[in-house]
Amino acid sequence: MINKDIRLGKGLGKIKFGLTMEEVKELIGEPEEVEESDEEDEFEHEAWNYWEEGYSLYFDKEDDYKLSCIEVANREVLLWGDRIFEMSPEQIKQLFIDNEITDIEEEEMETGETRVSYEKEMIDLYFDDEQLIAVNFGVFINDNLEVVWPAK
Repeated sequence: MINKDIRLGKGLGKIKFGLTMEEVKELIGEPEEVEESDEEDEFEHEAWNYWEEGYSLYFDKEDDYKLSCIEVANREVLLWGDRIFEMSPEQIKQLFIDNEITDIEEEEMETGETRVSYEKEMIDLYFDDEQLIAVNFGVFINDNLEVVWPAK
């Protein structure tokens, strides 16, 4: 199993943003399911689902199908060394404050979930009844809206 540290702007453990599909396959093997984006999706992409491990990897066409986003629902995932899936929304918000990240946005979703976003850090946290259910995070984008790939 892979290391489960969320590294903002960089990836999840050794799964780094900017990897090609081939490189990801070599690292962690074939996905259990591959989903193509729908025509109404804003970005054309391919999603690789590893249901058993609790994560999905997104490869954007516009980025030559390099890994640009990861969604995690694995309860063992760590952020700054803390198991965030075992924390309350307040504890998680405090964790961001402790790491000097304070630019927060909150939204009640139509599905009843709450989305907590830190736009500059490219991370969204989804809560259902005070319980973290998913974390979606991506490669950083600079002020000129250019992708900032982490160093290989």
